[in-house]
Amino acid sequence: MTEWMGISGMKLNRVGYLIREGFRSIFTHGFMSFASVTIIMACLIIMGSVSLLSLNIDALIKDLENQNEVVAYVDEKINDDAQIRAIGDAIRTIGNVQSAEFVSRGEAMDKFMSNYDSDLMEGIDETVFRHRYVIHLTDISLMAQTKAQLEAVDGISEAKAHTQYAKAFVSIRNVVTVVSLVLIVILVFVSIFIMTNTIKLATFSRREEIAIMKMVGATNSFIRMPFVIEGLVLGILGGGLGYLAEWGIYDGLTVKVVGSMAGSFLNIIPFTSVALFVFIIFIGLGILVGVFGALNAIRNYLKV
Repeated sequence: MTEWMGISGMKLNRVGYLIREGFRSIFTHGFMSFASVTIIMACLIIMGSVSLLSLNIDALIKDLENQNEVVAYVDEKINDDAQIRAIGDAIRTIGNVQSAEFVSRGEAMDKFMSNYDSDLMEGIDETVFRHRYVIHLTDISLMAQTKAQLEAVDGISEAKAHTQYAKAFVSIRNVVTVVSLVLIVILVFVSIFIMTNTIKLATFSRREEIAIMKMVGATNSFIRMPFVIEGLVLGILGGGLGYLAEWGIYDGLTVKVVGSMAGSFLNIIPFTSVALFVFIIFIGLGILVGVFGALNAIRNYLKV
């Protein structure tokens, strides 16, 4: 029992030593540590800003998609309520239809009149208009196919849809998604590369110490651990400070956008709704960059 406690104490002392060495290195190479944290912060802020911009653009496109309606006109010969309801039921069975709202002739005329001077439209009655279904789609990229399916429904004379706008929305969304992913991947690699080289500079001054430790029998994992702890701490610091900076920048820009003319038709996603997700991503990437950068930096010095 005493022997087991002695071994456990030695292991704890060893772990404590490695942790102390990791933290000591941070303060010993203060400028390098500051540079590493700053680099991680800068890359994460750029990455986060691009991602949040992409998220807002995607939300804007979804709003535009919801406003991009398909109108299916009921055959003028059909006036029976049961037949009209049956047409609505048939429309709702189409896979890409999210909702279908019936608009009668009278409702269509009232809406039309509300947009124009009633004196100019004097003499127009509801017989000029047609019963119709206003339809919203689940996926606007399938608008052309859905339009053809609607026109095939018995009792629908024609369907009108802005298919060219739908294609434009889909293209914009795809471009924004691809550009965002490419930028994020590039910035992750740039962060790791810069972090690696920054820690390499700090490691260079300790190359002789590492060589001596190798010669006296220290294992690679024992030598490596303080650098891993150093990278871990710097990564957490960079991720945490980058997160706070991103929050402040985003809220500041949101206030300016909402206060401008653009704010009258733009719905900005509040940071609080994505705060937890952004925090996890920032801390996770900070740890990844810090630890991987530290491991990559010391690799060559362990080949003695």
